[in-house]
Amino acid sequence: MAQNWTPDSWKNFEAKHLPAYQDAEALKTAESTLAAFPPLVFAGEARALKSELAEVCEGRGFLLQGGDCAESFAEFHPNNIRDTFRVLLQMAAVMIFASKMPVVKVGRMAGQFAKPRSSPTETQGDVTLPSYLGDIINGIEFDEAGRQNDPERMIRAYSQAAATLNLLRAFAGGGYANLRQVHNWTLDFMGRSPWADRFSDIADRIGEALDFMEACGIDPETTPQLKSSPFYTSHEALLLQYEEALTRQDSLTGEWFDTSAHMLWIGDRTRFEGSAHVEYLRGVGNPIGMKCGPSLEPDALLRMLDVLNPSREPGRMTLISRFGHEKVEAGLPKLVRAVKREGHPVVWSCDPMHGNVIKAESGLKTRPFDRILSEVKGFFAVHRAEGTHAGGVHIEMTGQDVTECTGGAVAITDEALADRYRTHCDPRLNAAQSLELAFLVAEMLNLEVQERQKDAA
Repeated sequence: MAQNWTPDSWKNFEAKHLPAYQDAEALKTAESTLAAFPPLVFAGEARALKSELAEVCEGRGFLLQGGDCAESFAEFHPNNIRDTFRVLLQMAAVMIFASKMPVVKVGRMAGQFAKPRSSPTETQGDVTLPSYLGDIINGIEFDEAGRQNDPERMIRAYSQAAATLNLLRAFAGGGYANLRQVHNWTLDFMGRSPWADRFSDIADRIGEALDFMEACGIDPETTPQLKSSPFYTSHEALLLQYEEALTRQDSLTGEWFDTSAHMLWIGDRTRFEGSAHVEYLRGVGNPIGMKCGPSLEPDALLRMLDVLNPSREPGRMTLISRFGHEKVEAGLPKLVRAVKREGHPVVWSCDPMHGNVIKAESGLKTRPFDRILSEVKGFFAVHRAEGTHAGGVHIEMTGQDVTECTGGAVAITDEALADRYRTHCDPRLNAAQSLELAFLVAEMLNLEVQERQKDAA
């Protein structure tokens, strides 16, 4: 357990990107209400995820982390949750089939409500209002009332997260994730994608393998690994008032856990020495992620790892690189070498989204799909060169048929962006683009496996 730490010790450190609440009494009431609510996740589940990530640390698995840029109250619907879950299952199946190694599935779901912004205000015409900080804090509507920071929104976010988790647990354990259903995971609108045909081929081969196993006496209906799939949740631990209110002490071990999600991460903007966010997360037992961008130097990274994982526990730390497609092969190696030299056990994951945002001619933010693929390729190239394991991808995506990222086999153009541009914050990959990315990652993983086998021979 962390020394000299309490769930509220973060208040003695520098906090950036936290909202200012005008009504202190309303904030106190919301925090007390949340503190009396049941946990959303449990310590045993967080420990199970940490154990799976420890295998990824050793090169025996891969982390797939994906979901919404920012969840919203308006788009909360069971079909949206189901469709994102389906696409993540598809992506994982493609990667497992290619690499023959387990894929740890973690959603950016059931809590990804708060967003840091580059400016505290937004101007439209001659009106300037506070920036939208995510539905857990204020409203996206550009009016004075909606942009007021309201602590009562934390209660609504908790309720939505609880309902989302309930549905995800039902899908993951109730038969929807059964490999016999693999053909049914493809969404109807993906029929026009050539990657849907490739996935159908894989689904046929999985079906043949299940038929063979059943003929040998292994009944898929009574084999848990074939009938269900562990699925975990994660979000950026940005709104510390919410995280503190959901911090609980495990009755079995006495260890503290943030029960708002299985895994939490620290963003590039809140990752600094003396950070309140770092102080909070160093004391909870959950697996922790940390974004690593061009501004991070090796010595600072090592100091951060010593604070967040002083006992060097495998599975505790995931380092999520986010450099941009032009900078990854120049900037990532020095971090990888430093961590390898010091012997820190980490999962290296690639966020190819945040460093590749551009503004289209229409004025809409987008992420060109070729740049996303390029950063993933560069990430794998670095790890091949350094003799380390490229252990995961971290993407913003949705199961909806949106037009937010240009390119891909479905060939979304700048002109088509406005057709179905629905994000509340940053552009997301749609289902077809997500599956296309999965096939690229599968090729990279297969190459890594082949190289290992060659070295072993």
